[in-house]
Amino acid sequence: MAKFNTRTAPGSSPVRTATTPTGRTYEGGPGFARDQKSELFLLAVTNMVGEATFYESAGDRDSRFARLVRDVAVADPAWVAGFLGWLRSDANLRSASLVGALEATRALVDAGVPGGRQLVAAVLKRADEPGEALAYWTSRYGRAIPKPVKRGIADAIARLYTEYGLLKYDTASKGFRFADAIDLVHPVPAAPWQGDLFQVALERRHNRDEVRRESLPMLTANGEIRQAAATDPRVLLDADRLRAAGMTWEDVLSLAGDRLDKAALWSALVPGMGYTALLRNLRNLDQAGVSDAVAGVVAARLADPTQVSASRQLPMRFLSAYRAAPSLRWAYPLEQAIGHSLASVPALPGRTLVLVDTSYSMNAGFSKDGTLRRWDAAVIFGVALAQRCAAADVVSFSTSTKVFPLVAGESLLRSIERWKAGGFFLGDGTDTSGALRRHFARHDRVVVVTDEQAAAGGSVDRAVPASVPMFTWNLAGYRMGHAPSGSGNRHTFGGLTDQAFRMIPLLSAGRDADWLWLVG
Repeated sequence: MAKFNTRTAPGSSPVRTATTPTGRTYEGGPGFARDQKSELFLLAVTNMVGEATFYESAGDRDSRFARLVRDVAVADPAWVAGFLGWLRSDANLRSASLVGALEATRALVDAGVPGGRQLVAAVLKRADEPGEALAYWTSRYGRAIPKPVKRGIADAIARLYTEYGLLKYDTASKGFRFADAIDLVHPVPAAPWQGDLFQVALERRHNRDEVRRESLPMLTANGEIRQAAATDPRVLLDADRLRAAGMTWEDVLSLAGDRLDKAALWSALVPGMGYTALLRNLRNLDQAGVSDAVAGVVAARLADPTQVSASRQLPMRFLSAYRAAPSLRWAYPLEQAIGHSLASVPALPGRTLVLVDTSYSMNAGFSKDGTLRRWDAAVIFGVALAQRCAAADVVSFSTSTKVFPLVAGESLLRSIERWKAGGFFLGDGTDTSGALRRHFARHDRVVVVTDEQAAAGGSVDRAVPASVPMFTWNLAGYRMGHAPSGSGNRHTFGGLTDQAFRMIPLLSAGRDADWLWLVG
């Protein structure tokens, strides 16, 4: 009996389904129901909250998410705590993690289980989010706020409320101002200066005269520069003074109006702008005519791997910036940036078949005001993976298929634009099994990037030999999957970042892959 000269046994993965079909996809294909944790995971990592998808209304989708997170929170509080913390940080999904923490806390309170305070505090990471949390809770459950929610928000306020946060986020457009949050949850100031800040927030909210305080120099400087700008807008060209006064680029543009040269104004703004603000304003920088020297500073920041990581931008945001920017001077730094954001995409040996779903359902947007579609994300992940494989065949599929030729040395962003220009977004139905049967040719593995809503007429699972690993990358989080997952050679991942790609090398080596926040 052989002890050593045997094939590596397949590993197991955390997203698990039934082993045989238990229902139908939305398009009538065999559907595999997931367990609750798996369904919650795939839904959460693709969920923008309050946004409809092709097959699911916003209300139905949000209700399913709330039900799942409540059920799982009571059944396994530790799992939900780890998941929501990871969802807010590594997965970069702010709204889904905030809603998840509040719904989980509601379920824990109802069940008499502790832990809600820590859940809420952990997902609030920006100074406007305590107000967001209160707005969500009161709109859904009224103004009776349980202690774990209040204390979690209070803990976050003590960590997040700063002078700059007040200047940037405490605006009249918000339903819950900083003072409203302070009045409702009664946070304990973390330091004397923060107690003064709380008092200023209350004065602003209740239209009382603000008292200047030595402990709050940024607020004082902000008031002074606003007063000076009324008579001499040139003070807005002093980058150091703008930064010391916590002036946002929106405020400066509003104060300046048409009184200053736009190139000079944007040049003064650049040193104090955050990464996300720079990414979203490349068109404005071009239209203002900033110099190549200023553009070089911006380009260096865009391409800096540390700043890319800290910004927590989704890879598709770099594609959006690339498409919006008129000038080609941003192309290379954006190419570097999207590469850094996809650092976890593995280099795979052998031959890989990559199928990218461009059926009509994948033409759904991620948000009502967004220009990027789910099939844009699919192309980003599919082509990025293919470019790192030793050998890859890339196929766009719907009811028909079209082979996308890779070009050696071509940048990812240029490949994506060639995909668009070459008519590789196909539309129509989702014949996944047909595409697999047509294009599988003794590949070492198959990766399918899709919403999994395969049409009737064929088994996705059986379209590839059981001995060949098939990895599904899910981009929509619907309830039914198109194939089994969790064991053997069938595994499903998902999300809008590169995080779960780390599982493919583990499983290819026959190792088990756990939930991402448990493996580091």
